[in-house]
Amino acid sequence: MECRQVENEISICKMSENVEEDEDCFGKIVADDNGFVLQDVPHLTDYIKDLSIVVQNDGPKRIHFRRAGPRQQVYFKSDEVNACIVTCGGICPGLNTVIREIVCGLSYMYNVNTILGIKCGYKGFYARNTIPLTSKYVNDIHKHGGTILGTSRGGHDTIKIVDSIQDRGINQVYIIGGDGTQKGASLIFEEIRRRDLKVSVIGIPKTIDNDIPVIDKSFGFDTAVEEAQRAINAAHVEAQSGENGISVMKLMGRNSGYIAMHATLASRDVDCCLIPESPFYLEGPGGLFEYITKRLRENGHLIIVVAEGAGQELMSEQSINMTDASGNNLLLDVGMWLSQKIKEHFTNIRKMVITLKYIDPTYMIRAIPSNASDNVYCTLLAQSAVHGAMAGYTGCIVGPVNGRHAYIPFHRIIDTQNQVVITDRMWAQLLSSTNQPSFLNPVKKDVDEKKVDTVTPRLSNSPTFNYYIDDLKDVLAGESLQ
Repeated sequence: MECRQVENEISICKMSENVEEDEDCFGKIVADDNGFVLQDVPHLTDYIKDLSIVVQNDGPKRIHFRRAGPRQQVYFKSDEVNACIVTCGGICPGLNTVIREIVCGLSYMYNVNTILGIKCGYKGFYARNTIPLTSKYVNDIHKHGGTILGTSRGGHDTIKIVDSIQDRGINQVYIIGGDGTQKGASLIFEEIRRRDLKVSVIGIPKTIDNDIPVIDKSFGFDTAVEEAQRAINAAHVEAQSGENGISVMKLMGRNSGYIAMHATLASRDVDCCLIPESPFYLEGPGGLFEYITKRLRENGHLIIVVAEGAGQELMSEQSINMTDASGNNLLLDVGMWLSQKIKEHFTNIRKMVITLKYIDPTYMIRAIPSNASDNVYCTLLAQSAVHGAMAGYTGCIVGPVNGRHAYIPFHRIIDTQNQVVITDRMWAQLLSSTNQPSFLNPVKKDVDEKKVDTVTPRLSNSPTFNYYIDDLKDVLAGESLQ
């Protein structure tokens, strides 16, 4: 195998001809001349010598990222470091843990004494609104939700922010926030580079929606799913207790339905999951109302989980075309809208008695402290950020790629969003678990068109084997590390 030693980390090897097989051919040991060993698995070509190759990888070469972690060389003297930390956007489980571990990492690993907390997001830079952070001050903050620094949306003025950084003598900037925040961080980095300032800008991606591309997941997501599952349990009790009980629960997910999907798979009590990536329709054969009727007849109750960004196209006539301070489109309340539509249909049209409860735990979910899994993850992110800044890396975020923490340039994560792929394996598993229709192809035959919501026809009305045959593509498309 052709081997390449990556600084400070792993080796990536290509197999050599030095192959030793065990007697039963259950596996084989592949080693190269440098001593690298691969415990390989049997392959059809081991005993079918003339097997032809059907699929070849003719696509572009995979992207490599630099592995995160401590370096032998650092570019900042400890007594010269003047670091700052800022949190922007909405709150999220784990924010305080990241703040704590950045402060402790700088203090304990590099003996840095000057660390500032920028209050209330980006606007805190030019509002002269800071607090000194020490390891003693942040010792217990991970036990509480939210962020001790406060946060806000908007307020990004690149020139004012960089002027403040330069005037204060700050040379390490740690920016914790979602995709909008990291776009701002990228602009700050570009302006710092234009001025030739010795300032390292490191982003720590934050969003419970899990919509940051490239990285495996964002911190706070595991906690959000766990807390959402508790809310689903309460919704299940409500639905079971009423006559034809229906619980509609809205979870966060502006453009990505990951929380709704994972919470549904984890709970086993959800009958229908609606996400932004998979359009649905209400009336007609195969529609949501027909499915609700079927489940009520079978079980006597129903739980619907809907991500906040789902169904926005169905409410287009109510669209307000406004944005928040971060530039995000303001969403209509799909949970309230869907609840009202269900009540109107079953009460006025089907003349059925239903007991409907609408539950919105979104802000409760994101306000809690992070769980054990996210606490560990936040610690690794913060320490990787500290090591990268001290080593002189800048203009990047930290995050795991295929399980390995890496430094990823800003431009790779600010142009797109991570979304659920509805032709992927996990969404097919959800459809199988809930037994809900895919809502991909409304059937209009024998249906009064005036009562059918307009939805663009899709490919299929139910999952087929094409959900499962992407194995080779999945492997070849994965990001890799350098």
